[in-house]
Amino acid sequence: MQQPLQLPVQQPPGCGKSIPLSTSAVAAGAIPKGSVVCSNVSGNPYAGLVSHLRAAWLSGKTRPLEYRVAQLEALGRFLEEKKQDILEATALDMGKPSFEAYFTEILLCKNELHDTLNNLSHWAKDEHVDKNLVTQLDSAFIRKDPYGVVLIIAPWNYPIHLLLVPLIGAIAAGNCVVIKPSEISKNTERLVAEMLTCYLDSDCFAVVTAGVEETTRLLENKFDYIFFTGSPSVGRIIMTAAAKHLTPVTLELGGKNPCYVSDTCDVQNVARRVVWGRFFNAGQTCIAPDYVLCSVEMQEKLMPALREAITEYFGSNPRESPDFGRIVGDKQFRRVQALLSSGRVAIGGQTDEKERYIAPTVLADVQPSDPAMQEEIFGPILPIVVVANMDEAIDFINARPRPLAIYAFSCDSKVVNQVLERTSSGGFCGNDTLMHVTLTSLPFGGIGNSGLGKYHGKFTFDTFSHHRGCLHRNMGLEAINSPRYPPYTQQKLGLMTATFEIKRKGTCTLL
Repeated sequence: MQQPLQLPVQQPPGCGKSIPLSTSAVAAGAIPKGSVVCSNVSGNPYAGLVSHLRAAWLSGKTRPLEYRVAQLEALGRFLEEKKQDILEATALDMGKPSFEAYFTEILLCKNELHDTLNNLSHWAKDEHVDKNLVTQLDSAFIRKDPYGVVLIIAPWNYPIHLLLVPLIGAIAAGNCVVIKPSEISKNTERLVAEMLTCYLDSDCFAVVTAGVEETTRLLENKFDYIFFTGSPSVGRIIMTAAAKHLTPVTLELGGKNPCYVSDTCDVQNVARRVVWGRFFNAGQTCIAPDYVLCSVEMQEKLMPALREAITEYFGSNPRESPDFGRIVGDKQFRRVQALLSSGRVAIGGQTDEKERYIAPTVLADVQPSDPAMQEEIFGPILPIVVVANMDEAIDFINARPRPLAIYAFSCDSKVVNQVLERTSSGGFCGNDTLMHVTLTSLPFGGIGNSGLGKYHGKFTFDTFSHHRGCLHRNMGLEAINSPRYPPYTQQKLGLMTATFEIKRKGTCTLL
């Protein structure tokens, strides 16, 4: 069932209320003076909200660094003061273990926040660039301008992290933001709508709770940037809507992330790292290893090691483990459950629809034509596809849409480097899973079917900044400009060539 549109109301910290849009609420005085109210301008229920934020942005309110820092620090207080609420909401939505919730939804968000606060003054500075002979006495620089009013649409699997991390960059860059949490993780959606709004300036930041129909109407409005995290199918819809206004987008999508395991590796370590990455958050992670590629011999060695790691992490009955989550909804449960018909269930396979529980499962002897290989699994199922060697694994990967991540395990660094050099993906991690996204110094994003654009750390700030090329010239010294003015002569062309030409540097070959 779709959630009704709710509007944020600026209240003191700890308030915890957002008021649903209704004329009776306005008439009754329930919406305080100065709060954001969506009007039906142009027949769109969100036009008034977007106009309100645009007016705030045009006023220049978000441009001073002091303002941006204050809003970012408010986000830090939200994470600290509402930590327990976040842990409880994510547990209610999908049985997310508190360890995993704290690590991904709080700690990694704080890391992004602190990295941004530590470096914002440097990132925001004008970047002076090289000049030619004519402009030596002038100022040439790149100004990092905010885009304006931006829209962030977050998914349900990491409902705080995948909302706040882009939000941190959007605020740091000086934008006003409309935030749309996922309606599927309804407890976290309510938390964001009722509590996050208490910490941010309601003139510049708004939370919209909306289902599919309302989000479609929201996208009819002109935004200056759209940041979307979700599936490739919805990503195409977002991009189509953005194209109507020529709005730039970042699309953080997904795909089937291959994990190649060579015959020369530490089998126990591979199993532990793959099991952790695949079954973290009950497999509902866009960068989780989606399937394993290995030889028949490695499959035989890997299977007992995978079983041992699953038992070590979740006990003999993972259903009773406090460290293993649940599928987020009934629809998602039925989709993932149907994939169990692929290959042969070698480990796990138990399900409970009432609990939305699917045991950590490994499928052996999976064929490329099986259902589990036709779509991103996004659940606790790990298929193993047999290949003859590394070359065949690389060909298998390259014959499919480019994934969000590729994983390669080998004790031979040459093998890992071969997989890296001969494939293409959003990100890459050798001899581990997931860990590359914990570094704010690395860009995170897809390529082709797995996404468009990148973020994390400074890359998020850059994503939400328009890099404006600027040249500020001297009003005098007009004689320098004379060669470019008509009437043109061969002598003037010679002077222009001498002062504007960029020559290729000489090359030197060492014998």
